[in-house]
Amino acid sequence: MNKAQLIDAIAAEAKITKADAKKALDAFIKTTGTALKKGDRVALVGFGSFSVAKRNARTGRNPQTGKPINIKAKKVVKFKAGSELSGKVN
Repeated sequence: MNKAQLIDAIAAEAKITKADAKKALDAFIKTTGTALKKGDRVALVGFGSFSVAKRNARTGRNPQTGKPINIKAKKVVKFKAGSELSGKVN
């Protein structure tokens, strides 16, 4: 499912216009990104939680040449599915 399909599904489920569904989805994405940038955790009971984790610097290998390369440390977004969401896919 891509973003347009998700907007269509949200609009149908909530019985709102596609424009309103797009505004709501865009607002969710923006506010979640802002919270994660500040280092906050975003938890939606039953759905899951988004958090930021630090990945340490490490040495990797260039797959074409086999030469070692240095990979810088960076922050990554993690998502952990909630029990209700996990139960829906089993």
